[in-house]
Amino acid sequence: MQIELTGHHIDITDSLRNYVTEKMEKLERHFDKVSNTHVILSVEKNTQKAEATVHMSGHDIFAEAHEPDMYASIDALVDKLDRQVKKHKEKIKNHLHHKHVEAPIEDIED
Repeated sequence: MQIELTGHHIDITDSLRNYVTEKMEKLERHFDKVSNTHVILSVEKNTQKAEATVHMSGHDIFAEAHEPDMYASIDALVDKLDRQVKKHKEKIKNHLHHKHVEAPIEDIED
């Protein structure tokens, strides 16, 4: 998975970059069809904001989180994305399961 990290009104330090990369690996463990992720970290007044767009096969997921601490904001963001990825994975799994179950059964005439 490719991670593109951008900072608005904040310098992206190596520790922030490593923290985001480590946390985003959690998403890939739950759903391996994640192609790339764009994460934007920004500071607005007294709040730290983290937002991300995750590009997956056939679907894009967006989430954002506002917290007083940047690391807490990243944690909240990853939790939101994780829930959305799990929901998307379940939807795909259920959709594929229903396709096989709903196959028409032909009437057999004697």
